[in-house]
Order: sequence, then structure tokens, then C-alpha cells
Amino acid sequence: MRLPCNIVNVAPPRSMALTVDPGALKLCFVGLHQYKDHHERHNIQTDQRSREDDLFDGREQNPEPYRVTSTGQYSFNDGDTGPNFGSLVFLLDNGADIQSNPGNFFNFDPLKMHGNDLVLTECEVYRVEECDALLAKPWRNVTWNAESKKGLMETIANWKSGINSVSQARILLVGQVGAGKSSFFNSVSSVFKGHVTSQANTGTAGTSLTTQFRTYSIRGGHSKKPLPIVLCDTMGLEEGLNAGLDIEDFTSILKGHVQDRYQFNPSMPLQEEAPGFRKSFTLKDKIHCVVYVIDTAKVKLLPARMIEKFAAFRRKTNQLGIPQLVLMTKVDEACPLVAEDLKTVYCSQNIEAMMREVAAQLGVSMSAVIPVKNYSQELELDLHTDILLLNSVIQMLRVAESYCDDLFLDEEEKAD
Repeated sequence: MRLPCNIVNVAPPRSMALTVDPGALKLCFVGLHQYKDHHERHNIQTDQRSREDDLFDGREQNPEPYRVTSTGQYSFNDGDTGPNFGSLVFLLDNGADIQSNPGNFFNFDPLKMHGNDLVLTECEVYRVEECDALLAKPWRNVTWNAESKKGLMETIANWKSGINSVSQARILLVGQVGAGKSSFFNSVSSVFKGHVTSQANTGTAGTSLTTQFRTYSIRGGHSKKPLPIVLCDTMGLEEGLNAGLDIEDFTSILKGHVQDRYQFNPSMPLQEEAPGFRKSFTLKDKIHCVVYVIDTAKVKLLPARMIEKFAAFRRKTNQLGIPQLVLMTKVDEACPLVAEDLKTVYCSQNIEAMMREVAAQLGVSMSAVIPVKNYSQELELDLHTDILLLNSVIQMLRVAESYCDDLFLDEEEKAD
């Protein structure tokens, strides 16, 4: 049954925030509950009154909690209804109504709490999880000093494919709208320019800000010499039909048919006779590595349709034998411990768990998943941010080199 209200991420949390909009009156209820076991989901433990099982009216700046008044259900439940606090039951019988039962587990004044307006137009539920403690030893080794940064930059600048006709590795960035594809290019470019810069369009919008196929060369230092890597930016992936990057356009890009600044048409893929179609292409025009860009903070919110799109893109890429990586952006937004100190990214159990989840969802190995932080609001470069970004580029060049090696061996076998 399609409900006349919007439900977002209804899932049993460690702590839970619920925002509802009955009619024109916006209300916010915050229910706090801490699991005894991180893996408990549907059977929420309620037998220990020492827990913080409270209900707040989130509209107030310093709300007093409504304390549990009896034994039984102390917290949010996701059984046969929507969010159920005992005194407030949402989406009862698959409808858009709130059942209000003051005195049943919680005492409150109905007029003050919800104004006796109990018809929902919108309902959102968010999971809020605390970060686990940091590991004593990082599970990936990174050297976080200026000398290391210098060495990484030199390695990138001196990279060679091993094939004379390929002077630059072409890396295709693919991901949801707002995942940080364009921001990644801007961030890597900033590292080599020595200051924060913004060449590709970035920002937040309901649909993709990138409407063209763009190929960006990165120029390093005062020499302005192009580095041996080209980052290719595309439209963002979207759930709807005729929206976002099309699988046929994606395939044309992989094969080298799409020219720089081609204007995407979501309702019709690129045709062979259309402007922007490259009929004659060589190995240097093809994509040498595909990178799926995912917002780390939204790993648990990836819709099923989006995962299906990633799977379709992966199948096509596998058919063409092109290597693939996953870039997890915004790691600082996904874990407050990492936000405090970026060097702890490989000590964070939270980040490691998200990386494993992404690897499982997309069907790649953990070694193919790389966490980074893009520059978004900063005005000055940060050493640790730079090192994460440079390490990700190194991995892209390594897999692109392996791809070129395979092609070189194939050509040798054909020559024999």
C-alpha cells in the first residue's frame, strides 16, 4: 500500500530521531535508546531501567524528557506499525495517522505535544550510531608527513603506462548525485597547484550538476605540465527512469566513443551519427580504470535501485576487462573521531565496517575500496587530506598500469 506520507530509513537504531509533519505543523520527536547488543535489531531489550529510554519534543531548545511511566516498552519499536513509542504509534494499519495514548508508557499533554492534529504528511526516521573505539594499530599503513607527500607527488608525476601510445591514464568517475566526483578532481588539482581551487562545478542539487562528459587534465606546479592522468567526470547516477547517466552512454565512454564536452541527453543515449560521437579511436581514448564514488555517510542509505545500477555498470565494465575501484568520500562526516584527526581513518572500526559493507554491496575486494576526504569548505591545504588524496590517485594509476600491461601482452601474443 502506498502511504500518503514519505518514510525515510525506518530502521532500528542505537538512538533514533523521528521528524513528522502532521498537516502544516512541524513536530520533531527524539526517542533515545541504546542497544545492549550492536547486532540486535527487532527485539529491542527493555529490561534494564538504567538505560536512557526517553522521549523528547525536539522543537524545544532544551527539552525535558518524558520519562517512561511503566514497565514494558521503553523505546522505539519497528514491529507491525511504523515507529512505536507506546504513547505515540505512527503509521498504524498502514495508514497516515498517529495513535496518541498519553499515560501509556509516557505522560504528556496532547495539545502541547501535537496539537491534536494526528494526520501525517511526512514521516522521517534516522538512525544515529556512535563511533566505536579506535583500533590500537591501523589496518593500512600510511606515512603522514611532508616527505611522504612529496614522494607521492613525484611518483604520480613520473608515472608511465608502459605503452608508447598511452601517455595519460584515463580514469572514469561514476557515482550518485552529490557523492563528490567533481569535488575529487578539484581536490587533487588543488594538491598539485599548492592551493585550494575549484575548476569543476560542485555543490548540492536534486539532479546532477554535471550535464556534460568532461575530461580534466591536472597540471602540476609552476611548470604547468600535464600530469599523466586524466579524470573523466560524468552525470551523476539517479534512481528514476530517464534520469542520470545511462548504461549505453556509460558503455560508449568506456570504449572511447564520447568526446569531451558531450552534452548528455538522459532520454536518449549517444547515437553513432550524433555530434560528440568519436568513430575513430585508439587505446589512449579508452577508459583505463573505472572508479565508483560513494558518500561514506550514506553507505547504509543506498537504495536498492542504486545498488542495482552499480551492479549493471560493474557487469559491463567486467565484460570489457577494465579494472575498477571504489572511492569512499566524506569520511570525516561519517565518523567524528576521523573528523577530529584524519590520521585515524584506518584505525576507525566504523569506517572499516562501512568499507566492508560497500565492498560486499558492489562485489569488490576490500583492497579496491579507498577512503578520502575532499576539500569542500577549506581555504587552505591540509597535509593529511593531501596524503589520502594522493594515495587514492596512486592506486588508480597502479590498476591502470596493470590494464595496459594486459593489453600489451595481448598485442604481443597476436604478433607472435
